[in-house]
Amino acid sequence: MRRLLFAATVLAAAVPAHAQWTGKGEAGMVFASGNTDTETANAKLNLKYETEHWKNILGGAVLYASDEDGKTANRWETFGELGWKFTERNFLFGAGRYEEDEFSGFEYQATLSGGVGRRFLDNPTTTMVATVGAGYKFLETRDSFDPDTGVLIEEGDSSSEVVFRGTLDFEHKFTATTSLIDKFITESGADNTFVQNDISLQVKMTDVLALAVGYGVRHNTNPPAEFKKTDTLTTINLVYEIR
Repeated sequence: MRRLLFAATVLAAAVPAHAQWTGKGEAGMVFASGNTDTETANAKLNLKYETEHWKNILGGAVLYASDEDGKTANRWETFGELGWKFTERNFLFGAGRYEEDEFSGFEYQATLSGGVGRRFLDNPTTTMVATVGAGYKFLETRDSFDPDTGVLIEEGDSSSEVVFRGTLDFEHKFTATTSLIDKFITESGADNTFVQNDISLQVKMTDVLALAVGYGVRHNTNPPAEFKKTDTLTTINLVYEIR
């Protein structure tokens, strides 16, 4: 229940009353049958609300995959950010992020943070926004078992720590229809450093629809025993622009 309340708080904090949101939603699905049966689905939502003095961000993502032996991926996350512009290019922010990933070794990871950001590039073809700050992270690890014997290697545990947080959002338009988008985030503490980078090439098919080919990397420097440090994901999604 506390985890659901945290996720709801992240969403509610980033939603001002009567806000007019813009952004993108994307989704992709793959089904295979015959010699092998597989199912894969992913979806993302990124919204923003911007005025002369405020820029608020809200979003989330889900991933599910299964094969003949059962689930192979099951992850969802949500995030929100409140930004107050104190100059044309600089702003202060408060942010929250929450995720559950059944196959990462972590029951959940939740972060509350704040800091300063700057819009380094802002022209018709290229935008680049970076933030730096600090926060507090709460996490719970899963039990780890030996894959051969099934013997318990390490019991799951709850912990929290102070973390450094940094982000970099970059977008470049090669043409009126083709764009490169890259989003990077890191949360670094004494016990674990989380890094995620998602890059995609998007090609517009209509005014509101695009096709996106993406590649994502997620890395934890100190996951529980038995679990791998790095996960990668390649996607081909249909993108809908929300205006």
